[in-house]
Amino acid sequence: MKTQIGIIGAGPAGLLLSHLLARQGIDSIVLENQSRSYVENRVRAGVLEHGTVNLLTKVGLAERLRYKGLPHYGVEIRFNNKSHRIDFNELTNGAGIVIYGQQEIVKDLIKTRVKDGGEVLFEVSDVSICDPTRDTVKLKFRQKGKDHEIACDFIAGCDGFHGISRKCIPEENLSTFNREYPFAWLGVLVDAPPSAKELIYANSPNGFALHSMRSPSITRNYIQCNLNESITNWSDDRIWQALHDRLEIVPDWELIEGAILEKGITPMRSYVCETMRYGQLFLAGDAAHIVPPTGAKGMNLAISDVSYLSAAFTAWYQSKSEELLNNYAKNCLRHVWRGEHFSWYMTSLLHKFPHSSPFQEKLQLAEFEYLCHSNAASRSLAENYVGFRFK
Repeated sequence: MKTQIGIIGAGPAGLLLSHLLARQGIDSIVLENQSRSYVENRVRAGVLEHGTVNLLTKVGLAERLRYKGLPHYGVEIRFNNKSHRIDFNELTNGAGIVIYGQQEIVKDLIKTRVKDGGEVLFEVSDVSICDPTRDTVKLKFRQKGKDHEIACDFIAGCDGFHGISRKCIPEENLSTFNREYPFAWLGVLVDAPPSAKELIYANSPNGFALHSMRSPSITRNYIQCNLNESITNWSDDRIWQALHDRLEIVPDWELIEGAILEKGITPMRSYVCETMRYGQLFLAGDAAHIVPPTGAKGMNLAISDVSYLSAAFTAWYQSKSEELLNNYAKNCLRHVWRGEHFSWYMTSLLHKFPHSSPFQEKLQLAEFEYLCHSNAASRSLAENYVGFRFK
């Protein structure tokens, strides 16, 4: 087999890259170790920045997003029995976000790639990259009991933090930065309508909580928990009590309960691999960087990466120009580090840290008060939340 771009991973990054390349007449093959049904129904967060929505619309992927997505023009922050709304519409000249699940984007992309004759191979195993420093690099894998090999000009590693792509880069060539947080998020998917029109971030004496939604009838709630907590220690009653205690800290507001459809615990990490290119191998999305979910940046940064990568591949095939290929990491990392900083800021602002001193707690409270009384501070948060774009 032969193609121009071999893509590892059929998440939003890999599938969108394949779609963007196809629009420029560039061939690709996407390899995915899970089944199509699995990736289309894998529930993930879905806060789409203003720029992400614009890109999906521009490239013909917004048909369902337009009627299923939930536009938001603000978020609410609760602390010290107060509430402060960050008004995106006012503070960012009409920009906003859209709630649209990652799995919905994946469904849209797979349907489009199949309709356009794109090659997306599911349920492959034993994927390996053969020496990415060669001019022609090979991908090897197994599917349905048979060994296969693809000769590629370039490979895009869009296979997540635990994928094989980054592991192909020798340790001595990697430049990485990492921070692990001393708490985790316990998330629950609930069969209940949202209790508010917009997302609610709450800093309470008992820890952080977030109320969000996936649709007009399904909500997603999160609570801060211990890093090594076991989900078996959290009964439904205990989860609801924690959510009520942490979210109902303002007058005349009640959380709507419902059947808990699923629950799980996610550790919090910040990670950046600045080595986003090694030979003919390019990393994108979670393969290169992870952010705490507090800032809602993960999928948006992945989409930013592949927009740069598709432009770089297009320039090379159209004019043999290597400038964008050589500057790929530099161009991506400006946005990655901005997203990392904002995610760190939101995480630091909203969570209770173990062993934090009264001095640190007072500093946190002072930052909340500043947000409430400074238009500039609120504008900065809004600008980052809807997606800051470098000129």
